This record gives sequence, C-alpha cells and structure tokens, in this order.
Amino acid sequence: MKRDVIFVGNRLILNDAFERYILRSIKNRLTSIDSISYFDESDKGLFLHLEALLKNDSKLIIVTTKNTFTIVGKLLSTVTADNQILKEQMLIPSRANILEHGSYLLNHNNSEINVLLATEGKTLPPILIDDESRLATIHLFNEELLSAQTLLEPLAQNFDVRLEFSELIEGWLKIKIHTRRHGNLAQFIASARGLMHHKVIAASNIAAFIIERLGSHHKKLSFAESCSGGSLAHFFTSQSGASAIFEGSLVTYSNTLKANWLAVDDESIETHGAVSAEVVLQMSEGSMNVSFADYALAISGVAGPTGGTDAKPVGTVYISARSKTSVHTERFHFEGDRNYIQEQSVLMAVKMLLNIDREMFFAA
Repeated sequence: MKRDVIFVGNRLILNDAFERYILRSIKNRLTSIDSISYFDESDKGLFLHLEALLKNDSKLIIVTTKNTFTIVGKLLSTVTADNQILKEQMLIPSRANILEHGSYLLNHNNSEINVLLATEGKTLPPILIDDESRLATIHLFNEELLSAQTLLEPLAQNFDVRLEFSELIEGWLKIKIHTRRHGNLAQFIASARGLMHHKVIAASNIAAFIIERLGSHHKKLSFAESCSGGSLAHFFTSQSGASAIFEGSLVTYSNTLKANWLAVDDESIETHGAVSAEVVLQMSEGSMNVSFADYALAISGVAGPTGGTDAKPVGTVYISARSKTSVHTERFHFEGDRNYIQEQSVLMAVKMLLNIDREMFFAA
C-alpha cells in the first residue's frame, strides 16, 4: 500500500520551517512516504490527482490551510460520490468515520484518507491513520555495501524479510527491514547482530540512541566546530534528552577564537592552516578540556563553494574524535554543495564517535 502526502495551500508551500515540522510529524506516524505533492488553492489538477491516487490502495494524508480545508472536503466528496455535512463545526464528507478537532479520517474502497487542518505556529492536529506495516531500521557500520548485501540477503530470506540499503556516508549503511507475510523482524535483527558483532546498531534514530547510551553510562559529550557551523550540535539537540549528555559546542570560525577559546596554538595555525589535522586535533583537546566531557568531536574544513586550494580543495574536512583514553583524527573529502558537505561531515563525526568506544556503543 502506498503512502502519499499532499500539501494544499500557498501558505504551506511558502513556510519551510512549518512544512518540515509537518513532515517530521507524519514520518513519526508512517513507516515511509512514497510521494509528496504540492498544490496551491486554485490548482485544478488536484481533483485529477486525488482521483488517480484513490484508484489504488493508498494511505493518504492531505494537509490543508483554513482556506483549503473545505475545498478539499468538497473534492473528496465528489471523488468518493459522497456529500458534505457539518460535524463538530467542520464541513466534511459524511462518511468520515473518525474525527478530532482539525482532523478527520475517511475510508474509500481500500484507501484511507486523513485530512489535517494545519495552522502556522500551532500544534498539528492528531494524525489518525494507523500504519500497521511492520518495519524496522538498523544501522551497519564499517562494512561495504556489497559485502553487507552478500551477508544479509541470505539471512533475510531465512526470516522472510525484505531489505532496503542506503549508504549515508562511507562505512555507514542504513537498512530498512520490511516483514513479509511470515517474517520475523526480531530474529533477523538478533541474527544480524550475531553475524556482524560490533557493527550493528538496532535503532532507527542514531542521535537518540547515542543520547540514551551515554545517559545510561553517565557520560558527557562536547564539540568544537568550524565549517559545520553548529550542525553537529543541532544533530543532537534536536532530540529530546540531549541536555542530559551534551555539554555544548564551541563554533570557532575565526583563528582568534580557535586560539582563545580552544587553546589552539598560533604556530600550528600559521604552519599548517586552520583546516589541518594538527589544528583539529587541538580543537578536540580544547573542547574536552574546557567542558570536562568524556568525549569530544572537532570539525574543520572547506565547505565551499569558495575557499578551496589545490592542496585543500572544497570538500576537504578534518575530523577529530577523542575519548579519555584515545583519539583519532582523519582527513576526508566530501562532494556536493555546501550544505551536503556539512551534513556528511556531521555524519562522519558521529561515526567516529561510535568507533572511538565500540565496546560501549555496540554492546548488546
């Protein structure tokens, strides 16, 4: 069954932050989203789009504004040969069988349609669709895609599950596991962990997993960031519970602040440059010293689109991961636009954090 989302209304299309909030809420409810469509108030193609979607089995969420809520109800009534009635101060199709303020659920043939009235700055009304699809996500580290497929596909057949692989960065695979009719998710995951000891994390949200694991061991984390500009901090602070384990992040773009805040020595900056292994190593040390954290991550690089040189082209990033007992610093080269390079830098830093203490993070 397909899972589709439609936004109807210019106000939704123009408000990026509100749209991201809505999509996060929907993704927390649905196991996946197959398509996202956008229509303004006067787009006559919406009727044809609804008609086409409802010819197949679909879980459909339609997000509307105050101006488009009734219009969508009228279109749905036409498509489903229904009529509109007034229920709980909402003009909605008469066959809508579940409704809460600002949200109603309509069944048509084998499809479910949930219409939401979204208002900027307000909590989204409840999503009423119940996604019964059985799905799990695991993350696999330090394994190449082809090798992972070779090892896990036969296991998937044994437990009647289907796998989807995505390489987030080199050495980090995100794997969605779909159960078939007689599939066993738990046994597959347990067998995968046994087969790939200290490589599998059975969690859909890595940031939340790290927060929980550090919290349970009473450990703290701090960062020193340059080219990532606080993105690493946001990776964690966007999750509930981050305050229990996160000491803070020093975003030091200038060499002056690298020296004054993190105690990076001027000679290292002058000799090797701010984007170097020597400097990022001192950045991670400075972050740990100033915060007294148990782990520290530091990032410095050239995110672009300008600023690159022959020796350090755009996409060059140095990352240092440090614990109380060990440190690892490495140079990487990422490709893409500025934001994608920053995002890849964050993911690689997270991967290095996990690898700096494999016994804690990958323990069952």
